[in-house]
Amino acid sequence: MASPVVHFEVTGEDLAKLQTFYGELFGWKMQEIPEMNYAMVEKVGEGIAGGIGGMPGGGPGRVTFYVGTDDPQASLDKAVALGGTVIMPVTELPQVTIALFADPEGHVIGLAKGM
Repeated sequence: MASPVVHFEVTGEDLAKLQTFYGELFGWKMQEIPEMNYAMVEKVGEGIAGGIGGMPGGGPGRVTFYVGTDDPQASLDKAVALGGTVIMPVTELPQVTIALFADPEGHVIGLAKGM
């Protein structure tokens, strides 16, 4: 069975500016998580939920989509075997387990279990 896209994320230097931009542009409602420098974007209609956040370490911003998987480590290992590079190892957060990898051309993709 194919894996679905379950979450998106937009990160950058100025969380407040990004929240205002996307909120006004698309009418998105967001729930801020100040301790994480992050805001959850509510699901709209048939779309998926997402997040907007400050880039950890002040690096350049990016747009990432997350693919659902029952086994993030196995999916991460397969990505590496196919030519990808680990960006963030499997990390357990309070409500979700995630990992990030870059595809062979450098696009960052997320893996998520529990979304």
